[in-house]
Amino acid sequence: MISDRIKQHRKNRALTQEQLSVRAKVTYATLIKLESGANTNPTLKTIQKLSRALNIPITKLIS
Repeated sequence: MISDRIKQHRKNRALTQEQLSVRAKVTYATLIKLESGANTNPTLKTIQKLSRALNIPITKLIS
């Protein structure tokens, strides 16, 4: 699931949820919903922001 991949890459980079939300320029609430699985269908724009903030290709988040 995308929620697990986001969380795994965030933790691999020793980032808090708040730090990642600031870096990705997404709201903290959005990130919480994504990581918890409450939001299973994020927008492409959100995925792009997260992949840039985590410095990974989009495919690593969605595949």
